[in-house]
Amino acid sequence: MAERCSIYVYTEHDIVRARQAGRQIAKEMGFGTIVQSRITTAISELARNIFLYAEVGTITIEQIQQDEKIGLQVIATDKGPGIPDIRKAMEDGFSTSGGLGAGLPGVKRLMDSFLIDSVPNRGTRVTVVKWKD
Repeated sequence: MAERCSIYVYTEHDIVRARQAGRQIAKEMGFGTIVQSRITTAISELARNIFLYAEVGTITIEQIQQDEKIGLQVIATDKGPGIPDIRKAMEDGFSTSGGLGAGLPGVKRLMDSFLIDSVPNRGTRVTVVKWKD
């Protein structure tokens, strides 16, 4: 079973480190190259959100098992300002950074499960999973 990997996100370089770690674990688990790209794109978006909005946080990547299914789980946590309106943040095109607004909705589309918990002034936790076929 692949090891658990946590990347502290503090600089833009940490976004790259998180992507690389996610790709490596996905590859070791036997995900195909297209799915590896989807996973790394999701990780990149989550890490970038930490960097842009919370400044500091953690990306944790690990292999999980549920019944007979094996998956790769990514948890992005921070103690930033939180998301005041999660429903609005999940709308395509919504952006507070002037970007394209594909972030969280894009992550949700790329992965098989998506959970978000955010409390204003306390932080955000996003948990996503990609299951292996």
